[in-house]
Amino acid sequence: MHQTSDELEFGAHVERYRRELQVHCYRMLGSYDDSEDLVQETFLRAWRGRATFEGRASVRTWLYRIATNACLDALDRRPRRVLPPDLGPAADPAAMPAPPPTDIPWVTPYPDRLLDAIASGDEAPESEVVSRETIELAFIAAMQHLPTRQRAVLILRDVLGWSASESAALLAMSVSALNSALQRARATLKEHLPPRRLDWAAAADPTADERVLLQRFMAAHENADVAAIAAILRDDARMVMPNLANWYDGRDAIATAMELGFSTLQGVEFRRVPTGANRQPAVAFYLRAANETEFQGFLLNVLRIEAGEIVEIVGYGADVFPSFGLPATLQ
Repeated sequence: MHQTSDELEFGAHVERYRRELQVHCYRMLGSYDDSEDLVQETFLRAWRGRATFEGRASVRTWLYRIATNACLDALDRRPRRVLPPDLGPAADPAAMPAPPPTDIPWVTPYPDRLLDAIASGDEAPESEVVSRETIELAFIAAMQHLPTRQRAVLILRDVLGWSASESAALLAMSVSALNSALQRARATLKEHLPPRRLDWAAAADPTADERVLLQRFMAAHENADVAAIAAILRDDARMVMPNLANWYDGRDAIATAMELGFSTLQGVEFRRVPTGANRQPAVAFYLRAANETEFQGFLLNVLRIEAGEIVEIVGYGADVFPSFGLPATLQ
């Protein structure tokens, strides 16, 4: 369809904010795919309502207002996203898991390559937009426990650093109501964040030590060396598997589950591709059976590391590979 000069000019004006708005929508929704859809919805609403933009606020503030309201509308129509620990107790690692349900809306990962593009762009926003502490998977999962309006309040005030008056105006709330919602949101969030949340590094990228640990993790998988994997896990580590709808609690349980998993992959060759998700080290695994010519995308593991040990592994299926720019197969 042919675009008018007005449409082209409008598109160029708002496009610079696409990626940071997508991260905003991702924090609200907990889904990479949904965040893409909501940015498109934001731009559509902005185009339709462009005549109401009077310039009293910046274009960025105007777009955040539209994006936030679009997310609130979307959240009214869909269930919150979860991870397996939200649904029940840890699985028995010695038992074969039941076939996973297909209709659970999982929290999904966000590719670091897109966060890097925001941080290095010509119109780079404030560092809070891509801050590691507020983009890690544990934070995103905890956010989904908040009522939707509290979620928006906390993001505007504690993530983006907006003033109470700015945030209240965006959400059409009084400042006192907003402050009350913020206090409730902070209390709920604290209940759902890991105990050592305040000790997490605030760096934007994985550290050198984390990259070394990632290499050890990948090498141990390639060799199907469960003992080597167990050696870099904290005793209370957990492995969360949305692709299987279950999770394992503790180093011993994870080792048992991995031992059984590797036993089903006898004769299979691994390839691994390091990547990053939610400002955490991650690795994509590909598998090739003896009778196949290509390595097939298999699993994306996202690691959380504290004090030189892996404390959490979150494993997604190969359906998330496209958002990471990862090929479906390798030669």
